[in-house]
Parts: sequence; structure tokens; C-alpha cells
Amino acid sequence: MISPEQAFTGNSSTTSILGTGPRFILREALARQRVLTLLALKLLAAMIPAAVAMLFDTRELRGVNVWIKPLKFLASITLFCFSTAWFIGLLPEAKRRTPAIRFVVASIVGASLFEVIYIVLKAALGQASHYNVSDQLHINMYTLMGIGATLLCVTQGVLAFQISRYGRTDIDPAWRMAVVRGLWLTLILGAGVGALLGSLQPPDGAGLPITGWHAARDLRPAHFLGMHAQQLLPLLGLLLVGRPSVEAKRALNFAVIVYVSLWLALVFIGLRNP
Repeated sequence: MISPEQAFTGNSSTTSILGTGPRFILREALARQRVLTLLALKLLAAMIPAAVAMLFDTRELRGVNVWIKPLKFLASITLFCFSTAWFIGLLPEAKRRTPAIRFVVASIVGASLFEVIYIVLKAALGQASHYNVSDQLHINMYTLMGIGATLLCVTQGVLAFQISRYGRTDIDPAWRMAVVRGLWLTLILGAGVGALLGSLQPPDGAGLPITGWHAARDLRPAHFLGMHAQQLLPLLGLLLVGRPSVEAKRALNFAVIVYVSLWLALVFIGLRNP
């Protein structure tokens, strides 16, 4: 029987991810997609000066420190880049260099760097990056950010199609199925609520700790859930490794229904007036 570790890596000689540790995971990620893995590492490193800045800079926007948003986006995009790099490894090596995958990589690099650089710059200036429509320049930049976020979601649909069609045969079917469904959900749910998110400004005030989310009139929780289907559905897939295909498919179908239902509930709450 294939173990979760073997399903995760596609390497039957791997005895345990936990046993080999972070160095193995890093080497494996670099072998799967070097550019995205290196970008993830650089974004992760960028969190250090941002965290230091937060300790010494007491300025606030919407009731929270100006450096909270850069830290959140750096963490989220780091995870997004690393996850995409890992999932590209579900393709045979020859298929990792096709025009479709080059589009995925180039789009993620371009959109991620644009988003992060602009968000960090606005934080340093003590100004809002999101929902900033104070003049035409900021309106244009906010529009470009929306296009960049949509492009990130589109890359996941492209990758899902590639894995569905060309995925390696040594990968456990439940794991591959979970990855593909997670990627499709990221495109559909993430981009779906993103289109509404841009025109619905959240209420003023600090909101919840760290996230700054509000209980009503705030679509950011739904957007978060949509974007992170990329990681959450595949994690479930690891728990289904080695199960009979019918049982695994049934469990994944149920998980998708629950996930979409929760997303719809968050959208409904987000559109509700406080």
C-alpha cells in the first residue's frame, strides 16, 4: 500500500517526510519547480524586515498596524508559490517545461512581485493599498491588483487541467484527485468572490485580531477560503491515500460540497449589512 509520504512525493523509496525533514522537502521542491520555490523562499525572508518594521512603526490603517497587511500577503503568497511548485511535480518532467507551465510560472512571478512590492511600498508610506480610490493613479493601481489576483487564480485552473491530462501514473489517485479539485476550487471560488471583493469596501475599524476581518459586509473571509482551497483539499487527499478509489472519490465529493457550502455561507454573511 502506498503511504501518504510516497503519495506526497511520488517516490516509493522515500520512507518518511517527517524523517527526512525540511531539507528534503526543500530539495524536492527545487527539483519540481526551482523558480517558484526560490521566489517562495525570498518572500518568506522578506517577512523578517516587515516584522521588525511592525515592532518599531506604530502607524495604523483601519485600526491595525500598517505592516500587518504586508505580512499577511507575504505569508499567503509564499504558501501559494510553494504549493504550486510542489503540485507541478505531479507532472512528468517533460511536461513541466511546456508553454502552459511556463505561463503558470511567469504569471505567478509577475503578479506576486507586483502585488507584494506595491503593498509593501504603500505600507512604508502609511497609505492603503486596497480600496484606495483617492485619485486616478490609485484607482488604476487597485485595478491592476485585481487583475493580478485573478491571474493567480487562472494559473491554478491551467495547472489543474495539465495534471488531469498528463499527471504522473505513480501518484496515488486520491492525492492527485484532491490536488486537481483544490486547484479548480481556487480558480472558481477565489476569482468568483474576487470580482465582488473589489467593489465592496469593508467596514471601518480593527475587526478581528490579526486578520482585521468583520462579521458582516466583508468578503475577505470568503476570498481567503477560496484562495486556500489550493492547500486544504490536497491535505484531505493525503488522509485518503491508499483508500479504495470509490471510497476516496465519495469522501472528496462530500468535502467539496461542504467546502463550497461554507464558502457560500461566508459570501452571504459578507454581503449582509451589519
